[in-house]
Amino acid sequence: MKPAESPYGYTKQMGEEIIRHLVKTSPLQTVLLRYFNPVGAHPSALIGEMPLGKPANLVPAITQTAAGILPEMKVFGQDYPTRDGSCVRDYIHVSDIAHAHTLALNYLMEGRNETNCDVFNLGSGNGFTVLEVIHIFEKVSNSALNYSIGPRRAGDVIAIYANNEKAKNVLHWECRYSLEDMMRTAWAWEQKLQKDLPGQVDPLLN
Repeated sequence: MKPAESPYGYTKQMGEEIIRHLVKTSPLQTVLLRYFNPVGAHPSALIGEMPLGKPANLVPAITQTAAGILPEMKVFGQDYPTRDGSCVRDYIHVSDIAHAHTLALNYLMEGRNETNCDVFNLGSGNGFTVLEVIHIFEKVSNSALNYSIGPRRAGDVIAIYANNEKAKNVLHWECRYSLEDMMRTAWAWEQKLQKDLPGQVDPLLN
């Protein structure tokens, strides 16, 4: 396995290694699901992401900026060798992730697993730049986002996207939600939060 290019990615590899060592000495049957960038919220807007403090991930930063909780969001770097100079990531809707969990559990319970530690990548297989995500959000929300361009952030990888062929062929899993759906549901969730909890900003943001 190729070493991860970021400290965060390396923590995920460490978790996988622990499970691989565990199954060598136990009868456990396991599946490792490698998430790429889960975003969005349940289409009902009843379940979504609520980060504590200032969000570290892109989409909550976008929605909180659009809602006026954050005065501005920053794009870290516009000089990468990509379509528009910002980093590329593979985004996947949380409902597609949930569906993959159901399929993976059925896969194990039906005894179809090839080994006692099978691995599946969960991503769309397509990469979008940070600026493309911002522009798609602006389109679905019909609003302009207040953002600025800053310097590169240490540890950021230029581009990451999934090879999801194994998940598609073995689990018969497909992404059902587009990036537009991800932005639309994330924004609906943020708006519901502001309606239900008006003016209640996490003090850690200050």
